Amino acid sequence: MTTTQDIFGVHGDALRLRSQRLTLLASNIANAATPNYKARDIDFTQALQKAQDGMSLDAAADDAMGYRIPMEGSMDGNTVELGTEQTMFAENAVRYRTTLSFLEGRIGTLMTAIRGE
Repeated sequence: MTTTQDIFGVHGDALRLRSQRLTLLASNIANAATPNYKARDIDFTQALQKAQDGMSLDAAADDAMGYRIPMEGSMDGNTVELGTEQTMFAENAVRYRTTLSFLEGRIGTLMTAIRGE
């Protein structure tokens, strides 16, 4: 029996992790002016490795999540550095789109094979 893991490999998990990371980074950006807010991030490589080792994707993401250490402290205790968060968000969005494009190509190939073209 073929599973989605067989068809899409690591890319399905990578897409879900990138989506979770985008949500987290967007939350950091949205809370840039919230006193005492602590910026968080997911170590993508670590989370993906844990998922590949058999840990559930959500547990792997939670386990690989940590707080970002700011370059400069702020008076209100907020650790969000807007430029850093925006850069991380943009980089992750590009990688998300790249993974999605790969999966779209894979699905197109499968559809062609199913139709017998």
